[in-house]
Amino acid sequence: MVCSLWLVACSNTTPPSNQEDLCAIFRQKSGWLEAAQDMTARWGTPLQVPMAMMYQESSFRHDAKPPMRYFLFIPIGRPSSAFGFAQVKDETWDDYTKDAGRWFASRDNFADAIDFMGWYTARTQKLNGVSKWDAYNQYLNYHEGWGGFRRGTYKSKTWLMKTARKVDERARRYGAQYRQCKDDL
Repeated sequence: MVCSLWLVACSNTTPPSNQEDLCAIFRQKSGWLEAAQDMTARWGTPLQVPMAMMYQESSFRHDAKPPMRYFLFIPIGRPSSAFGFAQVKDETWDDYTKDAGRWFASRDNFADAIDFMGWYTARTQKLNGVSKWDAYNQYLNYHEGWGGFRRGTYKSKTWLMKTARKVDERARRYGAQYRQCKDDL
């Protein structure tokens, strides 16, 4: 009994073994497919966009955090409060839980994290006019925030624009993979 509970707990928190293939991810993590489909139904965001963003943010690690900073050898803290699958900061998560009525949602729960990303992409479309299908500009909004995107803060960050291109390429690849396997999942 204890062993089976431990296996279930580990299977829900370990990242998928093949993160390059969305079909393999959903075959390994069947509950993730249902959560991603629920997010699409609720927010209208195609599931490949937040999945590609989540890969970039946490490599699908439920407990991801920014790296610790040190002064000499003394830990002085993390650069932000970002946490979980979607690497969401405390303030933004609070906005989501209030706005979406998800008071008991948790950043280290996949279903809650992908629902958050659906909410965020829907807000990005409303506030900045970026299509929910546009993974490149959705990711720039996600990284810089809505105001930062409007101010163009990303334009001086070539590394970020390169990363956003990677997210866009992954979203396109994930979308093509999903179209091939969705009827079999």
